[in-house]
Amino acid sequence: MKIVLKSATIIDPSSAHHGKKRDILIENGKISKIGSRLKAEKAKEVALPDLHVSQGWFDSGISVGEPGFEERETLENALKTAAYSGFSHVAINPNSFPVSDSKSHLKFLSSRAGNHAVSVYPIGALTVGSKGEDLAELFDMQQEGAVAFYDYKKPLDNANLLKIALQYAQNFDGLVLSFPMNRAIAGKGLVNEEKNSTLLGLKGIPALSEELQIARDLSILEYTGGKLHIPTISTKKSVALIKEAKKNGLDVSCSVSINNLMLTDEVLQTFDSRYKLLPPLRTLEDTKALIKGLKDGTIDGVTSDHDPMDIEHKKIEFENASFGSIGLESCYGALQKLVGTELAVTALTRLKDRFGVSEASIEEGKLTSLSLFNPNINYEFNAEAILSTSKNAALLGTKLQGKAYGIIANKKITLHE
Repeated sequence: MKIVLKSATIIDPSSAHHGKKRDILIENGKISKIGSRLKAEKAKEVALPDLHVSQGWFDSGISVGEPGFEERETLENALKTAAYSGFSHVAINPNSFPVSDSKSHLKFLSSRAGNHAVSVYPIGALTVGSKGEDLAELFDMQQEGAVAFYDYKKPLDNANLLKIALQYAQNFDGLVLSFPMNRAIAGKGLVNEEKNSTLLGLKGIPALSEELQIARDLSILEYTGGKLHIPTISTKKSVALIKEAKKNGLDVSCSVSINNLMLTDEVLQTFDSRYKLLPPLRTLEDTKALIKGLKDGTIDGVTSDHDPMDIEHKKIEFENASFGSIGLESCYGALQKLVGTELAVTALTRLKDRFGVSEASIEEGKLTSLSLFNPNINYEFNAEAILSTSKNAALLGTKLQGKAYGIIANKKITLHE
């Protein structure tokens, strides 16, 4: 396979070509030449308006329905959606049915992922059945390719179990994830506990529930050592807690959902179940703190938090609806609008090393994994832009900036026609 990318602006701070407009010749999965007016015999030329390229984007946690919930999303469709959305690498959450808590479950996922342009990195469940009672087969799953261990959006109530997990995972450099919510404090809350929850008569989830859990987890990490990742933080104080922990030398990283960067709890006034998310949408003060934390490096990366739900679980009364939103299709456009091109790319690539994902600078002789995009298209995200089987998109109707063209990865090219 030969491809020539024409007049592509390269966004890669680790490359000597950063910020420059160049032609890029790709042969058999490697960048063979970077220059001007390149031509190659029998090469596919890709010339797109305002074409930008970067190292392939990585989403640190998407959910797919397969196995068990194929009506929500199949793995094949999720990977196709990821590719068209600019993501060349995705970590898959273990919230399938059955839960991915053993070597055989991960083997099934790998076999189904097949020979796809998007590389799949499975996350194994931290506890058996994600029930929070007994540690799952962490080492065996790591041997089968698990890049981290996580009970998806289920708080680990047993502090001693987290302590043991962090100690045990150090034997094979394992990454442990802990969802930041104290279940006792959150109770049966549905949305952020603030003035809007009171005005709307909806049960609230206090910011304290997140901050208390993060404080606990960081204290345990300080005691045990090891590697901890805190997914999808959402409050101002959470940013401050993690910033202080990093300053003190703890090996901790964190991510934020694009929904918590883009939206606040003001949207809840419509009682639209698309906005029923976990963590819940917080205040403008929290959103500003999250963006600031992303800019100063406290927050390591952004996730689409892609979580498809079928209509029976989402298009019902707010109180009975399931938490979750799809996000792959809108993630880049929202992020680009908020923070600009360079930081958007950084936020979508910075967690690769943390999750053991291979990366290479955009240089001659390097294996290629590229995201292709246009950062200057302004549009409204509508239903026609949804590629997922499920349609529960929190950002539907939002004005975005920037669109992905697709990816070149694993010796394949996937582009919007």
